[in-house]
Amino acid sequence: VTIAGALLSAFYPLLNLFSGFLIPQRQIPKWWTWLYYLMPTSWTLNCLLTSQYGDINDEVMVFGEAKTVASLLKNYFGFHHDRLPITAILLISIP
Repeated sequence: VTIAGALLSAFYPLLNLFSGFLIPQRQIPKWWTWLYYLMPTSWTLNCLLTSQYGDINDEVMVFGEAKTVASLLKNYFGFHHDRLPITAILLISIP
């Protein structure tokens, strides 16, 4: 039980850091991108955001310029709405 607690305290920061929530996938250094693709939370975040907001074309002000919500997800976060079925299959297969 003690070892599991120590491993969890090391795993949770990695889980949050490389999930794409704190640092978007496009800003993660290239040598750490493999860890982004291994994290189940990155696929969950990708699936949730693209299924809910990936097809919305309303404009929002981001970084001082007007962008659509779909283009923000695609260009800033790297979440593609057309890859939603692949993401869902990966999330189902992880457990």
